[in-house]
Amino acid sequence: MDSIFNDKKENRSLTSIIFDKIREDILIGKYSRGEKIVEAKLAEELGVSRTPVREALKQLELDGLVENIPNRGVIVKGITKQDIQDIYTLRIAIEGIAVKWAIERMDDSDLEKLKDIFELMEFYTFKKDLDKIAELNTRFHETIYKATKSRYLEQILKDFQFFMKTTRYKSLRTEGRMESALEEHREILNAFINRDVGQAVKAILKHVNNSKKNAENF
Repeated sequence: MDSIFNDKKENRSLTSIIFDKIREDILIGKYSRGEKIVEAKLAEELGVSRTPVREALKQLELDGLVENIPNRGVIVKGITKQDIQDIYTLRIAIEGIAVKWAIERMDDSDLEKLKDIFELMEFYTFKKDLDKIAELNTRFHETIYKATKSRYLEQILKDFQFFMKTTRYKSLRTEGRMESALEEHREILNAFINRDVGQAVKAILKHVNNSKKNAENF
């Protein structure tokens, strides 16, 4: 578990690091819905004591990703179809605000970062590298959120991005979705380059709605 202890050097608490790891594993499907997480086994796998694992599982229960059931233990709840529908509905309601604020408040470095990420998206779409595309997709949107200079909006939408990991991987495996998603991001980028708020809102809502349609199939 070298990566965990590398993170620890960055002054993050062990509980926080373990929380992030378990949450990631749940959202990418390593744990199935209804599966039991055994605290002692997980602590052994991670090479840590049971205390930070127990605290991390308590935080995950507050997030609704697991449930501690008497006489059964900690059971994975994961993300339900209703959760996904709710998140997309909320994204549709506020993504337009995000791109408007980002265009109004971004500096040249924000725009250059967005261009660089898109170029990498093009490269890895050609390579059909699902993991890299999913990672860059998240970075592209988080760059926009950061450019809003609104810590509240950024945190809300970053959380949504994180919880969308389950559907993002499945969606990108759909025939032709990698390529169509790339073109949707191209439209968003072009609107940013032109500082065209109206076109940016139109492009982002098109992208989110298309993502929602894909998610409805899972």
